This record gives sequence, C-alpha cells and structure tokens, in this order.
Amino acid sequence: MEQRVQKAVIVGVELQKDKDFAYSMMELRNLAAARYIEVVGELSQKAEKVNATHYIGTGKIQELRALLEGLETDLAIFNDELSPSQIRNLEAELECVVMDRTMLILDIFAERAKTREAQLQVEVARLHYSLPRLVGLRASLGRQGGGGGAGLRNRGAGETKLELDRRRIEERITALQAELEKLVATRQQQRRKRKKNEMPVVCLVGYTNTGKSSLMNAMLETYDPDTTKQVFAENMLFATLETSVRSIDLPDNKSFLLTDTVGFVSQLPHHLIKAFRSTLEEVTEADLLIHVVDYAHDDYEQLVDVTNETLAALGTESIPMVYAYNKCDLTDHSYPTSTESSVYMSVKERQGIAELVDLIRGRVFDDYVTRDILIPYDQGRLVSYFNEHANVLSTEYEEGGTRMRLECSLANYERHRGHFTELEQ
Repeated sequence: MEQRVQKAVIVGVELQKDKDFAYSMMELRNLAAARYIEVVGELSQKAEKVNATHYIGTGKIQELRALLEGLETDLAIFNDELSPSQIRNLEAELECVVMDRTMLILDIFAERAKTREAQLQVEVARLHYSLPRLVGLRASLGRQGGGGGAGLRNRGAGETKLELDRRRIEERITALQAELEKLVATRQQQRRKRKKNEMPVVCLVGYTNTGKSSLMNAMLETYDPDTTKQVFAENMLFATLETSVRSIDLPDNKSFLLTDTVGFVSQLPHHLIKAFRSTLEEVTEADLLIHVVDYAHDDYEQLVDVTNETLAALGTESIPMVYAYNKCDLTDHSYPTSTESSVYMSVKERQGIAELVDLIRGRVFDDYVTRDILIPYDQGRLVSYFNEHANVLSTEYEEGGTRMRLECSLANYERHRGHFTELEQ
C-alpha cells in the first residue's frame, strides 16, 4: 500500500526588525521536506511581538483554521520554538497537531542518527525539550486514572502522573548522559592520540547540505583511489550527524586528518547544540577550518553568516579558515580558481580539489623545514623512518653514512636530531 504523504501548513510571525523572515520561512519549508512533509500552505503575520498565548493573533487563528480545513491537513508547523502553553492553546483552538521549529529539527536528527553516540545525543536533546512541556497537562493526565492510590489521597492522579513522568524523564536523562560521558571519554582519548602523532587536523564546516561529506569523499578518492572509507553523502538537510575523521595522505608523505562535522542551520535548537557539544568540540581543536559554501544557493551569503555565528558561539575565532565555494558548475563563475583564502570549485566534477589542497598545504604545513643530514650506517632505521614520514628530496651514500635532503615537520626533525649530523645547505 502506498504511504500517504504528510501535508502541513507553515506559520510564521514577521517582527519589525526581522530582515531574514522570508529566508527563515524558506528554510522551514526545506526542513519540512527533510522530514518528508509536503508544505501545502503558508500563513504569516506582521507584528511588533509574538502573541504570548497563541503565537499569532485571534484573527489569524481563525484564518489558519480555515486554511487547514480547506487544504485537508491537520498539521501546522510554526517557525519559532513555542512555549508549552502556546502549543496547548494552539492545539485546543485549531484542533490539529502543532509542531514548532525545534521539534521539527529534533525529529530530523532522530531519524538521521545512526551511531550510538548520535542517537544518545538526540534523545537527551528531545527529553530536555519535552521536560517543561509536561507542565500544565494535569487536566488531560488526570482523566487517565481515578482518585489515586494509598498515601496519595490528597493529590489528584494527574499531578501524581505528572511527577512520575517528570521523574522518569530526569532519570532517563541521567542514565543517557552517563553513557554519553563514556563515549565522549573514548573520543577525547582518540583525539589525544591524534595530537600525540602531531598530524594537523583540518575540519570541514558549513551549513547543512553544502557538500561537506561529498568533498571528504572526493579528497579520499583523489589521494587513495582504492579507498573503501567513504562517508555517507546525500542531497538532504542533516544527512550527516556523525563526526567522521579520515587521514588524507599526500604524495610527498605529508598527511593530515580531515574531519566532517554536523551541518549548521539558523536557530539550531540550544538543546541540540548542548547535546552535540562533544561532537562540535572537534571544530574547536582543528588547525584549519574549511568553510564549505553552496555557491549556487540564492542566499549563500546568509548561509555563510549562519555558520560563522554558530562557529563564533563555539569559540573558534582564533582558528584560521579558508572558504571552499562549491557547486560552481551550477553558476556562471569560472572554476577551478583560487585566492589566498578561498577556492571556487565543483566537488561533483572533481574540479578544484588540487587548488584546495594547495591552500591546506600552505596553512597546516607551515612548520615544515628542509634540511640536509647525514645518518650513520648504524642508524639505518632512521633512513626507513624518514622515507616513510618525510618528503625525501635526494639520497646519497657516502663513506660516513647516508646523506639525505628532506622536508619534514620541525617537531619530527628535532625528535631525532641526536642521531644524525646536520649538514650545511
């Protein structure tokens, strides 16, 4: 039997100084589509402030009710996070299912989460969101039982049920957070190990669905055609919730770790930012950020602002950033071209990868030195080590040992300095 597509009307309030209203409503449509909901109608109201009890005014409520009936749908999605009382009042007035922006994003995350860590993070966020929304449900909960049990005769069953629900949710949050802490500890251990190996970390950031995961796959396949370590990439909002880390090994024995992170969106619910903080910490510890931009998007500058605001909130101001303007094949802009801090490219056509890697090289390998050294023959292991971990420019065999001209990180060079002789260049 064919599944019935869910239909909805989206609703927003445009405040006087809100220049981004049209954009945020379009984004709400895209979020609904990511949840496989078809938006069949839209209602908006200009106002000085949001109505405290119903989000929109009385006249607009009647208009929305008629719109829902006319379009034969019983789902209204609101463009802001609604208070518990607003949800309750709207559902009573409209006699339909009411969903706010936060709930919609949480639902998308819940559907996309694949790893145990992502699933736990989403569930914690959803429980935090639902906790205050239990308040005021005493009337409906009270109808579920009679006069209460022994020792509870002075309390209504609804209130008792409410307290039980609240306690269950709080206990569940505590249990989930304990499990999350173990997973976070493992991630931090992996991060410390990576730091010990002194491999630079390059982090892909950007608005959701700009092509971050596709870029990671393109770089993997460019430098290791036989790779089987591709990450999931799909043309949808929030296709990737898991943080993926892959090593990119360049031909001259330079390597860096490439990290793919969850995409950003405007008004990303604070519950989610809090829950995903351990995942987003990957961004704060990077040596370089690659800000991937959907250059074909009509509002790409807006998407850039949304991402930069979220990054600023995470505290990444001191980390260098380069811009990768992706999807140039859908624009009139020439590609691949690059400047000191940006590259115009098409991941789909594999154009601009080399230019982006050149930008990365200039930023994360700036501590590399070129040296001439003489390694005694009894230190043959060092010759093997540098052949594997450095860019060896020449090798000659002399009476006193193996003469090498090489390029490597200063830290790597200093670590082994006592075992060879540095020669004049």
